Amino acid sequence: MKPADIFLGSHFFPSDEEPEEAHKRPKQRFKTIWISDTHLGTPGCQAKRLLQFLRATESDTLYLVGDIIDGWQLKRRWYWDQHHNNVIQTILKKAKRGTNVFFIPGNHDEMMRQFIGLDFGGIRIRDEMVHTTVDGKRILVLHGDRFDGVIACAKWLAYVGDNLYTAILKCNQWLNRWRAHVGLPYWSLSQYLKLKVKNAVNYITSFEDALAEEARKKKLDGVICGHIHKPEIRDIDGIQYCNDGDWVESLSALVEEASGQLRLVNWQEIMENKHKNSSARKKSTPTVLTSHSSSDAS
Repeated sequence: MKPADIFLGSHFFPSDEEPEEAHKRPKQRFKTIWISDTHLGTPGCQAKRLLQFLRATESDTLYLVGDIIDGWQLKRRWYWDQHHNNVIQTILKKAKRGTNVFFIPGNHDEMMRQFIGLDFGGIRIRDEMVHTTVDGKRILVLHGDRFDGVIACAKWLAYVGDNLYTAILKCNQWLNRWRAHVGLPYWSLSQYLKLKVKNAVNYITSFEDALAEEARKKKLDGVICGHIHKPEIRDIDGIQYCNDGDWVESLSALVEEASGQLRLVNWQEIMENKHKNSSARKKSTPTVLTSHSSSDAS
């Protein structure tokens, strides 16, 4: 079975059905949500937490900004558990229930680029898009891999780097099992290395500058991308640069509020808000006291 079949035909992987009443529960609502770099099909994908995030939120528009399915890893080793399947099913359900879902393929799911311009199951596959926020800002939306010099000029080196990155993620899993056992919070080894290694910092800065320059050339107000697994919102010479992060390390997404404001959220924030809202609803539910007549009392 080809990785493309997973996305194009949900019937290949029958899911455990979400209870029908689940979609009626109050959810945290945003105007728009951007997620990328979920890397479904790899052990490092935080599919269970991604599923919780998707089920706890709703939006008018959902952008899938590339590397949703990791075709590179699936070619080497097949990995696909029920949580991965449920993520796809949930996205398809959102599209069916009226959410505008756009999928912009990245380098890891580049096999989907042959379908750019087509729609499948309510999901529109596009190369890049211009999103207009509520307050009128025009933002370029793309994965960003073509602005990565390694991907563009030495793809073989990108494959080597991907293998090294996978090895680091495995070490990170073992490390965080130990941290959880001793009561320490989650910590990302790969993000730490990125921020400490000078060449990695220079690479990230060059990537961000290149994306901002592309938006400037197109006379747009900003750019939203993924690819480098570093959630960020910052101003680059008058251009708003946004990276929605990933669902391997940071468990983050970019959202547009009803006001048009763009901000980063993560899995922990959404789950905490869900818990608070649930507790508040329980407290506000009135207690119904049953009265008894004198005859009943006797």
